[in-house]
Amino acid sequence: MNTILLLLLSNVFMTFAWYGHLKYGHDWPLWQAIAVSWGIALFEYCLAVPANRLGFGEFTGFQLKIIQEVITLALFLVFAILFLKEKFAWNYGAAFVCLGGAAYFAFAFKSPPA
Repeated sequence: MNTILLLLLSNVFMTFAWYGHLKYGHDWPLWQAIAVSWGIALFEYCLAVPANRLGFGEFTGFQLKIIQEVITLALFLVFAILFLKEKFAWNYGAAFVCLGGAAYFAFAFKSPPA
């Protein structure tokens, strides 16, 4: 559970680092958007690295990456609607369902031994 919580928190920082400047940073020079994003991303790394270290063993590397991607997409869904004020279309929903299927297959069957 600590792994999931840390990955969730790290993705909050990374979402703002990657996409937050789209709403407020259009007047910034590109170098400034990059510098601000890197500053925010530092906090993401401080959470993601421990999350992956704690989770490895309980989860495989593949599973950790899939967990991170599912969290990223779920968080971005909320971010895009509430922060960027974008509309959610049916095709995005269909894409999320397909990604949910990918996550199911990653966890539904026993991993081969290393």
